[in-house]
Amino acid sequence: MYQEKLNKFENIENLAGKSWEHAVAIDVLNNTTIKDCSIHCFHYQQMLELLFKHLLETKSKFGAYSKTHKLQKLLEEVIANTLFKTDISKYFMALQVITVCAEEYRYNFLIDCEGYKQSVKICDELLDELLDFEYIGQHKDCS
Repeated sequence: MYQEKLNKFENIENLAGKSWEHAVAIDVLNNTTIKDCSIHCFHYQQMLELLFKHLLETKSKFGAYSKTHKLQKLLEEVIANTLFKTDISKYFMALQVITVCAEEYRYNFLIDCEGYKQSVKICDELLDELLDFEYIGQHKDCS
């Protein structure tokens, strides 16, 4: 599912290509019987982080992004520095949950999988918005 959503970036050697690689990992993990969802969270967080940074690199005035791994901060940067607009309050907590879960994965803590899965459902909507923004920006002259 995620690999298909990000297929535009398949094997591209940039941040978006790295985002696609994490999407592939998520899809592989979705087909396993692993109960601990923390590794899934790590790849989901990386997929979003790299997509945010790709958008900042390619669509912002300065072509730059911060070094933060906090997804809610990166969304704020994308909104402030590009033409992308969304209701940040809809996604803020879900992005924060995913960021914290990914940090806990790095330290080998077990995470609340149900809370994480609820956050993914919310962030999947944001992912679709971001990909639409990326697509529209590439094809704005086609209408």
